[in-house]
Amino acid sequence: MVGGDGTLSEAAEGFFQFNEDLNLLPASINPSATLAILPAGTGNDFARGLRGKRAPLQEWIDTIVTHTRLEKPPLEIDVLYGRCNGFEKPFICLNASTMGIGGETAGRVATQGKFMRSFSGEFRFVFAAVGALAAWRERRVRVTVDGRTVADGPMNLAAVANALYAGGGMMLSPEASIDDGKLDVIIASGLSRASVVTELSRVHTGGHVKNPRVTITQGTIARIETLLVQDAMLLEADGNVRGVTPVQFQVLPGALRFAI
Repeated sequence: MVGGDGTLSEAAEGFFQFNEDLNLLPASINPSATLAILPAGTGNDFARGLRGKRAPLQEWIDTIVTHTRLEKPPLEIDVLYGRCNGFEKPFICLNASTMGIGGETAGRVATQGKFMRSFSGEFRFVFAAVGALAAWRERRVRVTVDGRTVADGPMNLAAVANALYAGGGMMLSPEASIDDGKLDVIIASGLSRASVVTELSRVHTGGHVKNPRVTITQGTIARIETLLVQDAMLLEADGNVRGVTPVQFQVLPGALRFAI
């Protein structure tokens, strides 16, 4: 697959069959199928997470050639099964999903014109985040992880991470791992606009987790619920705007084979 995180996510979705009853987990269409990537997008966060750094395209070409020639075993990675728009719209997420300021930022990145697209992915995300922050208002959000309420109140940002990087190199959860069978729920609440700007400068190294107003909870099922229609938060997953809250995520351990 040639493209960025959004294209990769859409390709991965094609590996699964959603059930009519969305409460049932999606089934793998061909469990032996393997996905590979040649990163060519804005952020390329999934590829960055696999390598631990940004790597030139030639390295990824060599990876695919070596995997095929030597028949190397693929990495079995977790995926997130999401249901947004009141739990009625299913989707697959590989990297991370953000709501609140994060969702608004993704929406702004998606509508950036040709001039902005000449800049790096990192700059485009930061530029969009500043605009999203200026327009943002807190609203009540309830977050539950494995049936336990971990937050209920005004919130700046909520995110669910599966992999290490998102949003052009942001390390939302420094402990996130693509194959640990868990999702990481990141919550930021009670931050002033000035504090959010400060944390944006630290999130690329994971320094934001030192702020006591930022919490991370691991689990297997997470729900992020806005209780009023007018409070619904825009939701992005792997850089694509998918819909709005309320939303539920469930981890599917080792559900996708990936060439690396």
